This record gives sequence, C-alpha cells and structure tokens, in this order.
Amino acid sequence: MTLATIGRIIFLVGSPALLAPALSGAPARAEAPGPIGHWKFAGDANDASGRGHHGRAVAVDLTAPGPDGGPGTAARFDGTSSFVEIPPHPSLELGRGDFSLAVWAWTEQDPDDSPGDLLSKFDPATRRGLNWSIKSGTGVTSSQANDRNIHFGVDSGTEPAWTDRGRPGDATFVMALAVHDGTLYAGTCEAGPGAAGHVYRYDGERRWVDCGAPDRSNAVTSLASFGGKLHAGTGRYRLAGSALPESTNANPGGKVFRLEGDGRWADCGQLPGVEAVGGMVAFRGGLYASSLYKPAGLFRHRGGDAWDPCPLPDDGRRVVPLGVFNGHLYAGSYDTCSVARFDGKVWETFPPLEESGQTYSFEAHGGELFVGTWPNGRVFRFDRGERWVSAGRLGEETEAMGMAVHNGKLYAGTLPLAEVHRFDGGTSWTRTGRLDPTPDVRYRRAWSMAVFDGRLFCGTLPSGRVHALEVGQSATYDRTLEPGWRHLAAIREGARLSIFVDGRRVASSSSTANTAPLDLANRAPLRVGIGGHDHFRGRLSDLRLYDRALSADEVAALANRARP
Repeated sequence: MTLATIGRIIFLVGSPALLAPALSGAPARAEAPGPIGHWKFAGDANDASGRGHHGRAVAVDLTAPGPDGGPGTAARFDGTSSFVEIPPHPSLELGRGDFSLAVWAWTEQDPDDSPGDLLSKFDPATRRGLNWSIKSGTGVTSSQANDRNIHFGVDSGTEPAWTDRGRPGDATFVMALAVHDGTLYAGTCEAGPGAAGHVYRYDGERRWVDCGAPDRSNAVTSLASFGGKLHAGTGRYRLAGSALPESTNANPGGKVFRLEGDGRWADCGQLPGVEAVGGMVAFRGGLYASSLYKPAGLFRHRGGDAWDPCPLPDDGRRVVPLGVFNGHLYAGSYDTCSVARFDGKVWETFPPLEESGQTYSFEAHGGELFVGTWPNGRVFRFDRGERWVSAGRLGEETEAMGMAVHNGKLYAGTLPLAEVHRFDGGTSWTRTGRLDPTPDVRYRRAWSMAVFDGRLFCGTLPSGRVHALEVGQSATYDRTLEPGWRHLAAIREGARLSIFVDGRRVASSSSTANTAPLDLANRAPLRVGIGGHDHFRGRLSDLRLYDRALSADEVAALANRARP
C-alpha cells in the first residue's frame, strides 16, 4: 500500500484508529446494531434509542432505585394498575424476523401476588404477537401449579392441538399438577383395591416415573412448590362425588409431605381433624392448606409437623381452592357459590355469584381475577377489583374447573365432558378439545392444569391421563425465579425461542410443530408490565428491544453491565 493510498484513507475516514486494519489488510469490524427501543426508566419512560418510541407511564413510580442502588434508575410497578404503553409503529413490527428482549427485573422475596407480565405486544382477537411473563398459578383447583416460572411465547392465530401424554401409574384421577425444579409432577387418586395415591414425575412423551406414595390414603390431592421443596397433600377422595364406585381404601389422609433430595417423603404433619387436603398455596412466606371435606379448616404450617389453625369466614364455609391475587388470599367454597378473601387476619366475603353451587378455581388474566363455578359452568371475573361479573359459560358444560393462562390466553377445563375452552373476551369461549372420551360414565373432569416445557398440561378423570396443549411456540423456565434483581432476556432466532437468566441460557423451545418463524405483525401497542396474565409487581430497569438475535456473549455482557 502506498503512502498516497494511506493518506486518502485518513482523509476519508478521519480516524487513525482504523489505520491498523487498513495496514494489515484485515477488514474493519462493523459495530453491532443497537436496540430499536431502549427504555432506561431513569426518571421517565422515554426511548433512549433515538427512534422516538416514547412510552406513556400509568401509575408507575419512575424514581425507584435500580440494580446498582442508584435512585431514579428503575420503574416500580404496583401489581394492580401500573403499566407503560408504547404506541404501535412500523419499526416495532417484528413480523417473521429475529428479535431480542432484555431487562433487569426485581421481584419480592415473599410475594402475595403473581409477579406478572414483563412485556407484551399481542392482539388477543387474532391471537397474534408475543408474551413475556413471570407466571405463578395458584388456585388451579387444589394446587399451586406454577411458582414464578418465566414464559416467553409467540403466536399467529395457530390452531391448538392436544396430545396424549400418558397415564401416571394406575391413576383414575389426576388430581394435582405442579412444576417444581424443572420437572412436572402429578398427584393421583388410584381406586384399585388397597391402592394408594402416588406422586409421579413426567419423563417426556408418555413416560411417568413413580416417586412413591407419601401416605396410605387413596389420593395425593394437592401439590405446591414452597421453600425450594415440593409439598404434597393427601386425602381419602370420595369417588362417589364423581359418580364412580367408592375406593375400598378407607385410610384417611389430611397430611402434608415434603419431597427430600434423596427421594424420601418427609412428614410435615396432620391437618387437625382433616380427612383430605383441599387446597395448598404459598402466601406471604407461609404455606397454607385447607380441608376438602367438612369440617371446614384452614391452616398455616408452623414448621416441623405442626400446623396453626387460621380463622374462617364468619359463616363457617369451607375454603377449598386457594388463590393469591393483589395482596390477598382468595378462597372458593364447596358450600356456597361465592368467593371470600383473607388479608392474613380478617376475611371479607362477596355476594353469591349464583343462587346455589360451588366455586372451583382461580386464575389471573389481563390483570383481573377469574373464578370457575358449578352448576351452570360459568366463569366470573373480578371487574376492576370491585364486583364479580359474568365472563360467560363454557359451552353446555355444568362445571368450570382448572384454569390457566398460556401464551396470552385463558383456558378452562369442564365437567361432564372433560372439555377445555379458551376465553376469547367478553363472554365468548371457544372449545379446543375433549380430553376424556371414557364411555358409560356420568362425569368426566378436566381438572388439574400447569404450564410446563412451553405447553399447557391438563389431568383428567376417570381415564387418569394427562394431555398437553401446544399453541404457537413457547419456551418456559420451569424453575422458581430467585427474588431480587435478575437480568432476563428472551430471544427469537429463526423458529427457536430462548430464555436467559443472569446471562445464561436456561430454556429453549422444544416445539417442532412450526419449522418457520411465525408472523407476529399486529396493530397492538407494546405494553410493559401488563399482558395476558397479570400486572407486573416489582421493578424494571434498562429494557431493550433489538430487531436481531443477540449472541450469548452479548446477553452475558448486558447481564454483567450493572450486576448488583
């Protein structure tokens, strides 16, 4: 290279820093494209990318401390009404392209609410767009199905497809499903002569691994992840309540057990006077359990094998399904078709939803609480936390049982045909399938639900089988997210979805149903702190959106940039 040539290079670029690659013959490395949206939440909701995608903050505290502890470097979301909305724009249309999301998120140690949605750009009418949330599923009939699991999903109005995932052991009834430490567990009622209820671990396809029978009773009625351990509640389930012959196993249950690392079930004690555990949930750092049958009872685990009784509503009703929402413990009842809520000291009851009947399940969807009922198969929603209004009936079914949000939509199981319906807004429900075709029985239940491995799972009676729903594409981090500040990222590269926690890839989509990227283009705004699940409760800082797939090294660099 001549000196004249070098002189022209210096004249053109004006930067001596580029001389080394020019002289060596190595090509200059282009700077990686920056984010197309960058919301630092440092005192405002403006876009720092230079693209002008400024947000409108509603009920958000923009003075909160961020990952480095500095004031005014994060946004605090209250879990009830906070969100940030960024108007739709052609440059935010993700279409079929690669994209990446990254954010610092802070969640509580002992929550009394689901962490909720991080970000959504989703049109519920067309079921097109993306959802990114930290999901807890409480009050899914008898169990706490999910505990602070991360969900990242996309859809473009795909048709849902249910697949049979096998029968755990000799189950007649899959009474409980729960995700714990990267695994899906099922609790069963087994009605054979002398048979006891077992816990099974899902091993893929239609395989289930027996984790043993914690108790001598015929059912494991409830499961919950708490304190880093899986807990199982037991009971003598009265099969006559499902119009089936009674079990010959008359051993009572009403005990709670904890699964230890060596596979042993540790006895956590007997609920006083209880024959069968009805519901179990974590609330404000404590584990609560209720009685399925009379006499009514609610108890808080004191530790060891001791349980402290808690007050009941003034009318003495059973409080069976237990859900956690917006700072309260909510309870349905088998003695009345109504809901009560508990602040840790005092109960408040609401007017009946139907003249008579029962309430069976809870789920948060779109920032509101929903409850399923019998005998008219209706679901009600808690409209702005003020009154219960009808959200419609599930076909001609008589009972709305397990409910769960998956990939932006709410699903509910039914009796007597064991169908699952999808909520499509207002009072509209769409049937997605019938899961139990057992002939010559009066009742079939689609009872238990949990989100695992990017799919919605549902357990049934009387076939005792588990089915999985795939809709769109999803990845899930199936472990409890540690509280405090965590760096989270979600990436689509081609048809593969990935989730990162603290700079490390922890989950990827396993779906092979869609080999091409789904088209996510929609006219919905980009919303931070609300989506298909619940208002976010916690703090967010340094939210970034890229129109490309970040490399693992780039994600790690972001996670290390302001690590607390």
